[in-house]
Amino acid sequence: MTIDLAPTLPRETALRRLGQVFEEAGLPNARTDARFLALHALALTPLDLSLRGREPIGEAGAAALGQAAARRLAGEPVARIIGAWEFWGLPFALGPETLVPRPDTESVVEAALRLFPERDRPLRLIDLGTGSGCILVALLHERPGALGIGLDRAQGALAVARRNAEANGVGDRAAFLCGSWLDAMTGPFDLIVSNPPYIAAPVIATLEPEVRLHDPPAALDGGVDGLDAYRAILSDIARRPGLLSTRGALVMEIGYDQGQALTRLGRAMGFEDMSVGRDLAGNDRVVTLRPSLAGR
Repeated sequence: MTIDLAPTLPRETALRRLGQVFEEAGLPNARTDARFLALHALALTPLDLSLRGREPIGEAGAAALGQAAARRLAGEPVARIIGAWEFWGLPFALGPETLVPRPDTESVVEAALRLFPERDRPLRLIDLGTGSGCILVALLHERPGALGIGLDRAQGALAVARRNAEANGVGDRAAFLCGSWLDAMTGPFDLIVSNPPYIAAPVIATLEPEVRLHDPPAALDGGVDGLDAYRAILSDIARRPGLLSTRGALVMEIGYDQGQALTRLGRAMGFEDMSVGRDLAGNDRVVTLRPSLAGR
């Protein structure tokens, strides 16, 4: 399906027409998607659209909006078309090797901030599988006394994360390194956070096309049961307790049905202080683990 937009079409009319086409195509959030794409393709702010909505979109605007619409109608997510998305109220650029930041992941930031409520407290953080850097950047933004490392195996993701840290004013307190989980790290860290790949490999083929076809597979595939990354991270910490400070904590995003499995896994590896937090929909979403203080 395509959409033909004349250069003389007023901006507000083009927006309405785009929303109608998306609705007819059965796209969810059709009107919202249309607005995001119109603002992006026409290089407008919401205020521009409100005050000058009757101005024509012009030749360049018609071409840009038509191309963006075609990509959305072909199933590409809005965030991928725009190349950026918001997380924790902050803008984040995206790349082929990064996930689109999702609201569920803000639960990780919330849980971490509750553990360390003092805003100016010095903290040493590490974000495993940092991707766009959204978790690390959000935490550094909220805790100006913190220093952080973003770790990822994908060089492309690290480049994007570094730009996002700089764009959001925390680049001088963030370092980005290429590596696999905690293999080459030395502690102690006050906080280890992660949104690791946790989709069971057999389930990936059943995911929505917007995820299955456009998110990087390495950021989704958690192995046969979805727990491979958690095993690696917990094993590293269990073998090397110095990775966490005495009062340190590990906070990770989990799948909605993985709370009990992570609790059992953590207990088997010696973690006695564990809790599972829920997202706004009431689903298990975050696991927080602290090592036993015995013998430390």
